[in-house]
Amino acid sequence: MECVTANAKRSVERPLAGRVLVADDQPHILDALEMLLTNHGYRMEAVNHPTRVLQALDGGEFDVVLMDLNYTKDTTTGGEGLDLISQIRARNKSLPVVVMTAWGAVDLAVDAMQRGASDFIQKPWENQQLLTKLREHIVRGNGLRRARYRREEELKEARAIQKKLLPRELPQAAGHELAGMTQPMHFVGGDYYNVVRLSDRHLALCIADVAGKGLPAALLMSSLQAALKPLIAQNLPPRELCRRLNGMMCDITPLGKFISFFYAVLDHKQDRLTYCGAGHNPPILVRQSGATVELNAAGAVLGQFPDWVYEQSDVELKAGDSLILFTDGLVEACGADLEPFGEDGVARVVRANPEKSATELMGSLMQAASRHCGGRFQDDASMIVLKTN
Repeated sequence: MECVTANAKRSVERPLAGRVLVADDQPHILDALEMLLTNHGYRMEAVNHPTRVLQALDGGEFDVVLMDLNYTKDTTTGGEGLDLISQIRARNKSLPVVVMTAWGAVDLAVDAMQRGASDFIQKPWENQQLLTKLREHIVRGNGLRRARYRREEELKEARAIQKKLLPRELPQAAGHELAGMTQPMHFVGGDYYNVVRLSDRHLALCIADVAGKGLPAALLMSSLQAALKPLIAQNLPPRELCRRLNGMMCDITPLGKFISFFYAVLDHKQDRLTYCGAGHNPPILVRQSGATVELNAAGAVLGQFPDWVYEQSDVELKAGDSLILFTDGLVEACGADLEPFGEDGVARVVRANPEKSATELMGSLMQAASRHCGGRFQDDASMIVLKTN
C-alpha cells in the first residue's frame, strides 16, 4: 500500500509530459535544457537555427516551442527570433511559443508577444519557473487542440448534413437542361438551391442566400429549407409561396439577419417561367442573340417585413436561351484590383459558350469567376443554370 501511495504521489507532483521543440544556438544551453526536461518527463528535440525550427514543425507534432531570440553571433536585437515567431504563427495559430533571451528587455518582450509569443523567460532561467510555464502552456495548448478538433469534427458532420439538404440530382424536362451547384466559403454555408418537380409539366426552381457566413448562416438556411419544402409541395403561385415563407421566417430570423430568395415555376411545355424575387440578385437571361434580360422582380428580403405583399412576373423562354440563377458570391468575387466579376462577367461567359451544356456552362462560369478572384472567393457561391434547347 505504501508503494502504491508513493507512486501516486510522484505522479501528482510530476509535470505533464509533452514534446518540446527547443531552439538555441548554444550547445551548453541545449544540454542543460535536455537534462532538465528529460528528468521531468518531457521529450525534447533540439535545433540550433530558425530554418531547422520550421523544418521540425513541418515534420512532427510538438506541444510547445521553447526558443531563443538570437542565433547569429554577437546579435542582441532579437530580430531573427521575432521573424521566426511570425513564421511559426503563420503555420500554427495555437501552438504555445515560449521565448527566452539573455538580452531581455520590456520592449523586446512586448514585441515578441505582439508577434504571437505565448510567454517570455530571461536567461539565466530559474528551473521551477521554466517548468511551471511549460506545464501551463502545454495544458492550455492541449485544451485548444481538443477544442479545435471537436469543432472540426462538428463542422464535418454539419457539412455532411447540409449536403443532404441539397439536391443530389436535378429533375430534367423535355427541351431544357438543368444544372446546379454550391461552393461554401467554409465547411458549411448559407446558400441554398433546389429544383423540384411539381407535375408532368411544371418544375419549381429556387435559390437563396442567408446573410452571413459559416455555421450561423447554415443553421438559418436549414430552417429555410424545412419551411420551404411543404410550401413547394402545395404548388403555390410564386408570390403566394414567398408571402407565406416570409411570414414563417420572420418568426425565427434573428435581428439583423435576413435571407434573399428567388422562386420560379417553369412550365416546360409552354416554355414560360413565372417568378418572384425577395431581395435576391436578379437572374440573368441571355438570349440566343446575345441580348441579356434581368428577371428583376423587386420584393423585400425574407425574415424582416412580415406584412410584405409580393408580386410575380413571367417571361417566355426561347430556343438557345440560357438562364443563370446565382448568389452574390459569384458576381461579387473580386480580384486584386477589387473589381467584382459582376453580372457582365456572367453574361460574357454565357455568350462565349453557346454550344455548352448546362453542366459545362456552369463549370465555365465557376472557372472564370475563380480566375478573376485568384481562387479567393469572399462568400459562398451557388447557381442554377437552365438552358432551353
